[in-house]
Amino acid sequence: MSLKVLIVDENESRSAALASTLSSTYDISVVGDGESALSVIKKGEIAIVLTEASLPGMDSIGLIEKLSQLNPKTVVIVTAGDPTVERAVAATKAGAFNYVKTPAAKEVIELTVRRAAQLYEQLASKGSGPASFQNIVGESASIKDIFTLIERVADSDSSILVLGESGTGKELIAKTIHYNSNRVDEPFVPVNCGAIPSELLESELFGHEKGAFTGAVSSRPGRFERAHGGTIFLDEIGELAFPLQVKLLRVLQEREFERVGGNKTIQVDVRIVAATNRDLEECVRNRTFREDLYYRLNVIPVHVPALRERRDDIPLLANYFLKKLCARKVREITGISDKAMKLFVDYPWPGNIRELENIIERIVILKPDEGHVSIEDVPEKISGHSGADSIYPLDIPHEGVSLPKLIDEMERDFIQKALEKADGVKARAADLLGINRTTLLEKMKKKGLMDR
Repeated sequence: MSLKVLIVDENESRSAALASTLSSTYDISVVGDGESALSVIKKGEIAIVLTEASLPGMDSIGLIEKLSQLNPKTVVIVTAGDPTVERAVAATKAGAFNYVKTPAAKEVIELTVRRAAQLYEQLASKGSGPASFQNIVGESASIKDIFTLIERVADSDSSILVLGESGTGKELIAKTIHYNSNRVDEPFVPVNCGAIPSELLESELFGHEKGAFTGAVSSRPGRFERAHGGTIFLDEIGELAFPLQVKLLRVLQEREFERVGGNKTIQVDVRIVAATNRDLEECVRNRTFREDLYYRLNVIPVHVPALRERRDDIPLLANYFLKKLCARKVREITGISDKAMKLFVDYPWPGNIRELENIIERIVILKPDEGHVSIEDVPEKISGHSGADSIYPLDIPHEGVSLPKLIDEMERDFIQKALEKADGVKARAADLLGINRTTLLEKMKKKGLMDR
């Protein structure tokens, strides 16, 4: 997909000439003033802005300054028919990539924009402050708190434990941590500890030597070696078998290990980010997870809220997925009606963000016509849901239920509702629940609600 270039110039002949030069390579948009440019930029990612130095209303310097707040990765080229040294210096100090005298030869424009595109792709791959969070969609307080936490801890080498239900985007959080860290140029290596059989996982993590077991016809490095210098993401860490927990603990403590069937000690420099949807403290109490390993992993916990706990973000996410999937499936669905969106907001989303994306994809594929998504396009399990209904099953399905999980979710829901009714005053919320404040605080800490 070609990069998007925005030309900002009130002179239609100049902007048309620039657009003609670049349109075969880039996706071009044209506006006549700074305010219009900001409106376009707020609607989606713009890689490069070519702006005339003198604009009606907001000048190019003001545009650059506002643009740097919206998206620091966007590369700005300032053009001017009567350039001055003072204006060029001011534009550069404000953050402009280059300053070009116009009219300029076609080759000059093409070369300047090509170099700007290279810079943009470099910034996009490495991340750039808050703008590198663009794949995490949300404006709720809980998501903003996660942004702040990531900015604080990204460059630290401390282990991070990402906690949250399935489908909440834990791997996306892990990637964001990596791409905002000083390890960004090194590998990000994910491992799903729950998807690999335990008898194979040790070799997958630590590698093996030739002849270590049947089928080991050659030596093979493991994921830890491949992640050297970068980040290894251990997803579903709660599924790790007890013997492997011991070996992982040594890696965390000593940063060294041996391959399966080998006796050579291999040292690695890796940052470990782990994730789980399990209550590891409960696993420790049940002796299915080592306490020392838990505390080694849980240096910096990041709690990812369930989608039902950040309902304000549902419209943003729904429209984001709609736009992305329409582009992928070549559909022209223009939006989601207010009534259909209310159904989305009221639904509890037990499958979280993953479920929402799947539902939007189903709608995009099955919707018979273009235009807005209406109530008729929404699947029955969502349109037939009542916001007043309990999110907990009133009957036991054929496959059964997890009673401890249901009780935990119900308790979490009541705590949140009490906090909302008490305007965040914990003593009042405790009174509403008939428990003392200390007990409420303990429960909030256990359920990851202490940021409220």
